[in-house]
Amino acid sequence: MDGMVDGKKMTGLEDDNNNNNNPEISAGEAAASPAKRLKLAHHSDLHPRLQAPRIFAPFRTIGLVSPTAVPFTSLPLGKTTFQITTSVGQCLHTYDLSRGLNLIFITRPQTPALITATVAWKDRVLAAWGGDGPNQELGIWVFQRGKLCGELEMPLGLDEQIKELVVFGSWIVGRCLTRIEVWKSANYEHYTTLTPTSTRGSSTGSTISGGMCNMPTFLNKLLIGKEDGGVDIWNVSTGKLVYTIFPPDLTSGSVTSLQPTPTLSLVAIARANGSITIHDIRTDKTVMKLNAGGAPTANITSMSFRTDGYGAGEDGQEAGIMATTGTDNGDVTLWDLNEGGRVVGILHGAHNPPSSVRGGVAGGINRVEFLPGQDVMITSGLDNALKSWIFDANSLSKVPRVLHSRTGHAAPVTKLSFLPTDSEGADATGKWILSAGRDQSLWGWSVRKDGQSGELSQGAVRKKAKKLGLLGKTLEIDSSISLEDLKAPEITCFACSLNRDGGMGAAPGAGGIWTNVANKKGTSDASDSGTTGWESVVTGHRGDKYARTWFWGRKRAGRWALETNDSTEVTSVAVSSCGTFAVVGSAGGSISMFNLQSGIMRQRFPAPLNPAQAKKLKLQQLDSEQLLANSSRFGPGQGKHKKAVTGLVVDPLNRTVISCSIDGKIKFWNLHTGILLDEIDWSPMTAITAAQYYKSSDLVALSCDDLSIRIIDIETKKLVRELWGCLGQISDFCFSNDGRWIVAASMDSVVRVWDLPTAHLIDAFRVDSPCTALAFSDTGEYLATAHADGVGINLWNNRTIFTHVPTRMIKDDEIFEAALPTTSGERGQGLLAAAFDETEKGGEDEGDLLMDQPPTIDSLSNDLLTLSLVPKARWQTLLHLQTIKARNKPTEPPKAPEKAPFFLPSLMNGVQEQKQVTNGTPTPSKDATPHSRISRPPLSSTKSEFTSLLHDFATRTTHQQQQQQQHHHENQADDRNPTPLLTHLSTLGPSAADTAIRTLANTEEMTAFVQALTARLRQRRDYELVQAWMNVFLKCHGGVVVGGGDGVPRLRDALREWREEQGREGKRLGELVGYCAGVLGWLRSVR
Repeated sequence: MDGMVDGKKMTGLEDDNNNNNNPEISAGEAAASPAKRLKLAHHSDLHPRLQAPRIFAPFRTIGLVSPTAVPFTSLPLGKTTFQITTSVGQCLHTYDLSRGLNLIFITRPQTPALITATVAWKDRVLAAWGGDGPNQELGIWVFQRGKLCGELEMPLGLDEQIKELVVFGSWIVGRCLTRIEVWKSANYEHYTTLTPTSTRGSSTGSTISGGMCNMPTFLNKLLIGKEDGGVDIWNVSTGKLVYTIFPPDLTSGSVTSLQPTPTLSLVAIARANGSITIHDIRTDKTVMKLNAGGAPTANITSMSFRTDGYGAGEDGQEAGIMATTGTDNGDVTLWDLNEGGRVVGILHGAHNPPSSVRGGVAGGINRVEFLPGQDVMITSGLDNALKSWIFDANSLSKVPRVLHSRTGHAAPVTKLSFLPTDSEGADATGKWILSAGRDQSLWGWSVRKDGQSGELSQGAVRKKAKKLGLLGKTLEIDSSISLEDLKAPEITCFACSLNRDGGMGAAPGAGGIWTNVANKKGTSDASDSGTTGWESVVTGHRGDKYARTWFWGRKRAGRWALETNDSTEVTSVAVSSCGTFAVVGSAGGSISMFNLQSGIMRQRFPAPLNPAQAKKLKLQQLDSEQLLANSSRFGPGQGKHKKAVTGLVVDPLNRTVISCSIDGKIKFWNLHTGILLDEIDWSPMTAITAAQYYKSSDLVALSCDDLSIRIIDIETKKLVRELWGCLGQISDFCFSNDGRWIVAASMDSVVRVWDLPTAHLIDAFRVDSPCTALAFSDTGEYLATAHADGVGINLWNNRTIFTHVPTRMIKDDEIFEAALPTTSGERGQGLLAAAFDETEKGGEDEGDLLMDQPPTIDSLSNDLLTLSLVPKARWQTLLHLQTIKARNKPTEPPKAPEKAPFFLPSLMNGVQEQKQVTNGTPTPSKDATPHSRISRPPLSSTKSEFTSLLHDFATRTTHQQQQQQQHHHENQADDRNPTPLLTHLSTLGPSAADTAIRTLANTEEMTAFVQALTARLRQRRDYELVQAWMNVFLKCHGGVVVGGGDGVPRLRDALREWREEQGREGKRLGELVGYCAGVLGWLRSVR
């Protein structure tokens, strides 16, 4: 390409002072640079704090890589690695290429508005944000290693969005729609504003269409592409227009991209008609035209040149490779610029192409870039993907292969589920999230480490495309054909059980993926999978009659495609707890059960009739009397759903299959025989749209089209709860990990939480976008939500794990706006921070504040035994406190600090001397009263609150006994109230409570303490605390009870009184428990 430059040089680019002699340029010169203004104050309140939900606190968002149209920016770190920075909305992600595109930095704080442009410069990254609306604030922030370190001064009157940033020399340049802003890179002060003018003969105005770059070795020169197809050359130092490169013709269209070539003074100009021009700006001559024959091509928005000196020529040992791409498709075109330029390869399907027919699946490539001096190419697309490609040196193909990839969902997520635990608990405690989206993909997300997340493979899709010819000329001619057409349709439902998952060692099978056993000749050999495990995930797809299986451990597609019995669309799936059987429901109402090991159908619901049963049923239909007599029973072959099956449940013992349908019926089937056992009919009152099962309590929750959620008990087959309040269609719902709550999301953008025991709405919050899917982790730590306008998964912390949260019933007017979690976690909270957040308590009402006081509860009746609200861990720790202290005892005494060298003064000695002497005079202590180191202070000065309350209780007890002796009323009511004493004791921690009981000084205090426990036992309150305190008392003071001395007989009498009261209460409690157990056993019996 060096030989392409010829002709006379333009003196205007070398000496700007001579530009006034050119009449064409003088007419378009800009005015002098504007006056400077004071730097704007820094934002004091970046994000106004929204009210957080009472139960859930926003944590962070996962699954975002490059979901916006903002191109990535790269930064070389020496000669070993590069850092790639992408925009995910209001913050930036930085990836390290040498670590396989591992995430290393997330910028904080978040920008107040969406990021519109980024550029990497030295060790910093600049991000422009805001300007979407007419009055929206905008700015440019500077980040260093993920932290905000500076802000550029914004000019007065700037109301246009900054769409591109370039840094060169001592200048920072931002491109807007009609103006160019220039800042000094040394102090971030605004320098000048450049306003391009329209080209002669053009009616499109001076709008800057796209493309802005600087030329190497050209001092202070900036090239700007305009809407009319021209390119302006500006001197940013003087603020003057130097020259204008006119378009070759008026039909070329606007400039879409500018990129300097490795050859000096040559620049590549791409225009809207698909043409690429290599132009010499020194001679103002076109050196090369590419794609100028008028063939329709995609709009080019990004170009890059390979600079390692290889790739071109017949043997690939020459320089001159250029890559072009655009947002109209997902392809990258590779050009050899030698001998006039030609296409040497097309990287088809590098990213998803844009598509509107598949429900908003984003696609297209927003930037392609060759890394300086490397045979590596980086691409980022609107499909939420960032990829690196490498050119093999000895390969015959000119097309690169994938080196590293970081991707996520390319369309909104529609289904979510935390992965269940397997039989050994290897994947336990809510580590993994399974998600499905409109982009026809199934993903597994790690909550702990983002690098472990990945998509479950659907096979060699690109290899299939090559065999079918979709990566050849067919794709260029018919743009409706894409790689996505080779994927399985969109997933509408899935189920999972890991008890038979073989992990990475599972046998994938010798055949292909997703094979229909019914159409396969011969028998199915499942001997290998019997020893290594088999598929654990089953999915249903939109408009498809096959349910597909997946290997979770191997992260790939499974062996079987399970066809519905009536060949209609799969609408619901379920997997048994053992992981052996998959149940598939269809839009026609049929239900089939398959063995996941062999892929063979094992049962239908209802079971098909054999000839004898069919003949008998026909005779019964002829005999009307017998038909009426047997109308209450369900025979073989009866009870099929008349409409689509919307929910399936298999009980943990593999005895019953529960199904629900749009026909408003819930049916209970025998899993082994396929016979209908019972049904609940809610038609025509409502139709059932989905079902969720909580196996610990045998409860099934069903969402209905009347905007309600109904809960039934599968043992009694009765309706136990109805939950109302949703104002839009229920998109998803789930049980909490303990089965106490129902969390539901509806299309009115509100997430609601109901308390099942009381059926009260206890929390609700509104979000910006409707929630389409949600899931609750098995550990209770997280609530995961997905929303209609995003491709990420939002995680919320559960505050109730570590702190008490008021769960009173709320009203509709108490539903408020809540901020969604962010990928940086800035507006979110960690688990412990959310639990102990004190800032939210100011907004609680008086009732909530009362609930936050030390836990107390009044008995509903004097006949009821009431437990305390003290956390279980507190009184259990009190019982084993000595064992815990012994276990935590240091294994060796603390070591004395090493002495400092003789030439360094001792810090401790220096501090003591400074305290003792100030300016040569001793410093008196704050308390001049001398204290003895041997004698103990008076007892009254160390009297604790517990001791004071105990003495008050003992005084009231003695006074009452004296009154009973004077008036001879032995049956006088006992007005001794131990509540103040024992309430204070219940607020103490385990160590403090143990110390209070151990330091009872004499038998009088011991007797009063035992009498207080006896009085509390008579009140039938705090039963478990009384038992724990008496246990500690006997361990500490048992020797005093068995010994002798003054007051011991009275102490023994108090203990006998406590034992009698304990015996009476224990006997009464045992009788009640035995009676309830007997009644429950009788109700559960088969009689």
